[in-house]
Amino acid sequence: MERGQLIRAMESILGTEGVVHEREQLRSYECDGLMNYRVIPDLVVLPETAEHVQRIVRTCYEEGIPFVARGSGTGLSGGALPVESGVLIVLSRMRKILEVDIPNQRIVVEPGVINIWVSQEVAGEGYYYAPDPASQIVSSIGGNLAENSGGVHCLKYGFTTNHVMGAEVVLADGSIVHIGGGKAPDAPGYELLGALVGSEGTLGIATKITLRLLRKPEAVRTLLAAFEDTEAAGDAVSAIIGGGIVPAAIEMMDALCIEAVETAVHPGFPEAEAILIVELDGPEAEAEDQFQRTIEACEEANASEIRIAEDDAERALFWKGRKAAFAAMGRISNDYYVQDSVVPRTELGAVLKRINQLGEEYGMRVANVFHAGDGNLHPLVLYDNDNPGEAEKAEKLAGDIVLTCLEHGGSLTGEHGIGEDKKKYMPKMFTDDDMATMQLLRCAFDPHNLCNPGKIFPTPRLCGERPGPFRMHPVQKAGLAENF
Repeated sequence: MERGQLIRAMESILGTEGVVHEREQLRSYECDGLMNYRVIPDLVVLPETAEHVQRIVRTCYEEGIPFVARGSGTGLSGGALPVESGVLIVLSRMRKILEVDIPNQRIVVEPGVINIWVSQEVAGEGYYYAPDPASQIVSSIGGNLAENSGGVHCLKYGFTTNHVMGAEVVLADGSIVHIGGGKAPDAPGYELLGALVGSEGTLGIATKITLRLLRKPEAVRTLLAAFEDTEAAGDAVSAIIGGGIVPAAIEMMDALCIEAVETAVHPGFPEAEAILIVELDGPEAEAEDQFQRTIEACEEANASEIRIAEDDAERALFWKGRKAAFAAMGRISNDYYVQDSVVPRTELGAVLKRINQLGEEYGMRVANVFHAGDGNLHPLVLYDNDNPGEAEKAEKLAGDIVLTCLEHGGSLTGEHGIGEDKKKYMPKMFTDDDMATMQLLRCAFDPHNLCNPGKIFPTPRLCGERPGPFRMHPVQKAGLAENF
């Protein structure tokens, strides 16, 4: 199908206002939050319903046109990077909250619903949605599902996968399936929902998502502890977890991050080499007991200062500083490269020391902000893109940090995904047999490699079919028509 024909076909589904095809307008969609990789899509479409998505995907399937789904575009691994000569399906207009079921602690939303809207919707009933990535005021639930996003409270409450109970999904051939238990606590059959969450848009496009709601805890206690070095802060983390305490959150920020957020949002953080923000929640008696033990652990680790949030406003100020960390880097650097890897808690000190050494070797600054409780690191490599070669050097340094984490028994990603950015490191963690097995699952969902192709795996992997435009067998087409 020629481009002009494709545009007309999509306009017949969405109207002219739902199709973007002018080159200058398409540039707005050439990357996600990781701006080091850029591809201008051939076409951008803006569906408003599940039926729109289904018809768009069916058209792509019939013509052998690759497609990529995108939410708010806040991803940090290039997972929503367009593909050349492909269609970018932007779900930001699908923003309806379809059902709130408080008795069953469920809410059903469309993929474009912003993360924080879910908690706001049910706050009056005393409930909330636990996954809270730093981008929660702009990131969408569909994108959170694709990347299995976490957040500052994932230590106690888990990642998105622990809170998605069911989904309506448009598969690569345009058929619609429903997977998961929905309102029921579990569903029979294969656990396909677990495969979908975190699949980075390579298995299908979620058009309705059922989420689990939690009741707000009876008590919340939050403190900020300052330390003279990151090693002491790490000792405090180990002591807290080793003492049998599972906080709702333990976040660490180093001096560079503190400097940046103070300049940007003025949370009043103390001058220190590292700070911890620790939050406990639960029943009043339990939270208070664990909070006192946490204070003692910080004191024994030689905290230079401990501040206790006296009310919700001060607690919100602590978290405002933490969640502003990424955006605040612009105050101290023209550009920065975000990395995301995981190490065992016991290896935090050694890995942070090596990151500092790598920064010195490369002659570049690295700011560290991370989920200390579960060892999910987010080092930020600072550079100036106006200086030739610095962007490439920053990417190489970020890659060496990933390899360092692997050497210490860690993982490639905690919550940002593999996407385009880290697929080259997959062979460092997985064998060829491992990746071939993953590919079997992908081929079962998308045998023609049309759904977000080129992501996750380091080299192009097909499923045995010849790529390019093809036509469905009449029986297949009739089967799809039944779903319309």
